[in-house]
Amino acid sequence: MIEMEKKITIGVCVMEKKVKCGSEVFSAPMGQILDRLQAFGEFEVIHFGDKVILEDPIESWPICDCLIAFHSSGYPLEKAESYAVLRRPFLVNELEPQHLLHDRRKVYERLESFGIHVPRYALVNREVPYQELDYFVEEEDFVEVHGHRFWKPFVEKPVHGDDHSIMIYYPSSAGGGMKELFRKVGNRSSEFRPEVRRVRREGSYIYEEFMPTGGTDVKVYTVGTEYAHAEARKSPVVDGVVMRNHDGKEVRYPVLLTPTEKQMARDVCIAFRQAVCGFDLLRCEGCSYVCDVNGWSFVKNSHKYYDDAACVLRKMFLDAKAPHLSSVIPPILPWKVNEPVPPSEGLTRQGSGIIGTFGQSEELRCVITIIRHGDRTPKQKVKLKVTEEKLLNLMLKYNGGRPRAETKLKSAVQLQDLLDATRMLVPRIRPGRESDSEAEDFEHAEKLRQVKAVLEEVI
Repeated sequence: MIEMEKKITIGVCVMEKKVKCGSEVFSAPMGQILDRLQAFGEFEVIHFGDKVILEDPIESWPICDCLIAFHSSGYPLEKAESYAVLRRPFLVNELEPQHLLHDRRKVYERLESFGIHVPRYALVNREVPYQELDYFVEEEDFVEVHGHRFWKPFVEKPVHGDDHSIMIYYPSSAGGGMKELFRKVGNRSSEFRPEVRRVRREGSYIYEEFMPTGGTDVKVYTVGTEYAHAEARKSPVVDGVVMRNHDGKEVRYPVLLTPTEKQMARDVCIAFRQAVCGFDLLRCEGCSYVCDVNGWSFVKNSHKYYDDAACVLRKMFLDAKAPHLSSVIPPILPWKVNEPVPPSEGLTRQGSGIIGTFGQSEELRCVITIIRHGDRTPKQKVKLKVTEEKLLNLMLKYNGGRPRAETKLKSAVQLQDLLDATRMLVPRIRPGRESDSEAEDFEHAEKLRQVKAVLEEVI
């Protein structure tokens, strides 16, 4: 913690519902992270509040060094833009690009311009509902847009980013019908409608190829260009039933991002100029695709993530407004001074992916395993020491008279000589082995019999 004469002011210009969660203020991720930022002792957090944002002129809004502002339902984004122009605070998420997030067409266009993979798609733009378009054709098992054919199953998305009614249409070979995906209502996130076979025509839509992901969706949350946290959840495409834990929260599993996916997270931040940004990732057949960008998003119910996010944001604010101050993370975080530190605390990333260098934390990069299958045919060989003169002479014969450690006998003539010598030795007791036990003599004789039997079978 650094003693400062004047604290850096952080303005929180967002709708109150995004900071608080009913009466449970501390259950909101934003509240958790802001509390941690204040615990460093370097910042003063100023909440604008709904009344100021909606009713007061921007000239009377609080003046701050850094501004957290993002669009949500009912939020006056243009008004916030005017305030940013007037006061020039450091913006965590720039405001002008947030307009792009309301139009899925512009989101895909921006992603493609930055080389970020998206599913194969086509646009159907209507100026009025039910407008007939000569470039759009619908048949029983496919739609065709500008000559690009999309076979069922395919996905239909409204172009408006705030419309979450997304449809998946299935082929007649699978019984047809349509599944509607929507924001969670109770324990449901989708409904199958077997009677619906025709696509919608009341608006403009994006049609895209359905990508099988094995029943999971990946949600990625960035905090700056150097940090990304990823979680997998059960896809609503599976059966529409939301998996919840004993606390009623949706079950999500931390996942590790690949190097390519980490670069995609960085590129999304840069493309939309949103430091704190959530987006959806589809993993299909070894490739990853971004299918939606949500803008400002935080992970829920992850204290490790709250710690990381507060540390990253702290560094952003100090670099922007107090670069002369050290942004090194203290060995013990201020809000954990009185807490016992678990031995593995520094190694737990909970799905987070560090793209660059962040503090003193460590990240599991890979797990290397060596696996050998056991489905093998046993080697058919016999090992035995020989002192018999006939066998030693055989080795000399086929080594050109020179003593060597090994001799390879492969031809029929060579194997016949070996068989003849073995036949002469099998009934006899080896000479010169007076110190060996009878058991060893018996074992040696048995091995010679095996050699003899094999040779007689193959010659």
